[in-house]
Amino acid sequence: MIARLSGTLAEKQVQRLIVDVQGVGYDVLVPLSTFYSLGEPGSPVTLRIYTHVREDALQLYGFLTPLEQELFERLITVSGIGPKVALAVLSGIEPADLVRAIRQGDIARLTSIPGIGRKTAERLVVELKDRLRAADDDGGAQGAAGGLRDDLLSALVNLGYQRTTVEKTVDTVLGRSGGADFQAALREILRELSRA
Repeated sequence: MIARLSGTLAEKQVQRLIVDVQGVGYDVLVPLSTFYSLGEPGSPVTLRIYTHVREDALQLYGFLTPLEQELFERLITVSGIGPKVALAVLSGIEPADLVRAIRQGDIARLTSIPGIGRKTAERLVVELKDRLRAADDDGGAQGAAGGLRDDLLSALVNLGYQRTTVEKTVDTVLGRSGGADFQAALREILRELSRA
């Protein structure tokens, strides 16, 4: 599975990019927050990738920040929200505002996002309210640990594990190892999961 792309921005259309990586063009769907933060075609680009596999398609979703990717992955766990709706949600509200709206149960703010009705907004609050970290939780050592945690979770999801089933194992291993590097932590997590 693809977890990250670094290359040259070959084409740029609203919510859709083609990233050239050594002569291979990858079609990547992105939220507007990522789209507007990127340069013009020909500029270098690095994106965090969520690979969505279906019977009839393999689609790449790209994000500039760990928060965008985490929110996307959380959104698609909510019943009735698939990758396209999750992308629309992230395009309709800034990531930090989305976290605040869900944590505060702000149904009015959530229903102002195109494609989100009252029932879906209520489901978002019920299912995600306690599972989202504070939007300003990115600073210092905790932010670095959060980045490692996010990278590990992304890698495991791309390997086929359900995010909700591996979060506890990731937290346990990171708690034991403190400042472990990515590869050492991933090996330990995979060993733990194979014992389960």
